[in-house]
Amino acid sequence: MSGDILHASAVALNGAAVCITGGSGSGKSGLALQLMGYGAQLVADDGCRIWAQDGALWVDAVDTIQGRIEARGIGILNAAAAGPTRLALWVDLDQTEPHRLPPQREKVCLGVSLPIVHNAQTQHFAASILQYLRAGRNA
Repeated sequence: MSGDILHASAVALNGAAVCITGGSGSGKSGLALQLMGYGAQLVADDGCRIWAQDGALWVDAVDTIQGRIEARGIGILNAAAAGPTRLALWVDLDQTEPHRLPPQREKVCLGVSLPIVHNAQTQHFAASILQYLRAGRNA
């Protein structure tokens, strides 16, 4: 399967994935590890293959890094890989969220629109993303 390769991380919960983007050192792997600690499954770390299919975006790991995630100060850790998963949310760690109740935003990738959230920089950010994957967001 072809697709675009992004320097991003992704995890999944119940068949819904979040793509975590940001510059080098922005905390993509760290956020993915937090989400995994809450029960999410690794899709990819540092190398996401993304493609559009049937009006949805899908994500998987590039073959060379499948089932591996970097933990700074620990090393490369092994993890069961979720495999190809439909994307439900995009997180941009480079953008700081200034609003307590932000507007709903969208990211268009490969012609498909997806909800996007910015880095809230709160202790409950990872838990909030997980709840978003479970139940979505109320308008």
